[in-house]
Amino acid sequence: MDIRGTTAVVTGAASGLGKSTATVLAATGANVASLDIAFTNAETVDNGLKYQCDVTSEASVEAALAATMSALGPARILVNCAGILESRRVLARDGVMPLDHFRRLIDVHLVGTFNMVRLFADAARRLEPLSEDGHRGVIVNTSSVAALEGQIGAVSYSAAKAGIAGMTLPLAREFAREGIRVVTIAPGFFETPMAEGLRDAAQEQIMSAVPFPKRMGQPHEYAALVRHICENDMLNGEVIRLDAGIRMP
Repeated sequence: MDIRGTTAVVTGAASGLGKSTATVLAATGANVASLDIAFTNAETVDNGLKYQCDVTSEASVEAALAATMSALGPARILVNCAGILESRRVLARDGVMPLDHFRRLIDVHLVGTFNMVRLFADAARRLEPLSEDGHRGVIVNTSSVAALEGQIGAVSYSAAKAGIAGMTLPLAREFAREGIRVVTIAPGFFETPMAEGLRDAAQEQIMSAVPFPKRMGQPHEYAALVRHICENDMLNGEVIRLDAGIRMP
């Protein structure tokens, strides 16, 4: 799919992977709606829109997609980067993990991603195809290597990211008849505000498991993969690790 002139929606776009993705897609010629709960109000920017959105709320997502349609036209690209990181053991010194903690992580990552996917896909399936293949759009979700190799204290985060990975193939199969591709990226350790919130000891432990290049990933490297997924129509139904070969200890 040619990104130039298309409309893209990126969640979690106030920082980290989402912000870099929005920047790269805009530089490639897309009209980008940057959505994030951290934005205070709607703001028109060059080649796009910044809009406050709570991905866990049906009404909030519907309003954001309607604003995108009004300002930029129908969206054909969705990139889900919204998320939070809260490390907590199930059996901690101060007691058992509150159930609300688990629900919150699942709600933001898994339910929020699904909420965006279902409403975006419902609108995209009504668009005219862009090619003889019947291609109408593409969805890129964000999982994590923690989906398979979660560490102690990451059970909520790992479960949420595993759910996102698990949705990939069923969604791709269902949306095939609508001409909508679904691909998931599973990043390793990337230089984002979420990673910076980890203790130094935790960062060092993770970095020790990175073979090469032995550094944190850069958000623009994630964004570059998003761009390639959008442009390469043969990528569908896959969970792609982007992790410098890390296998979490």
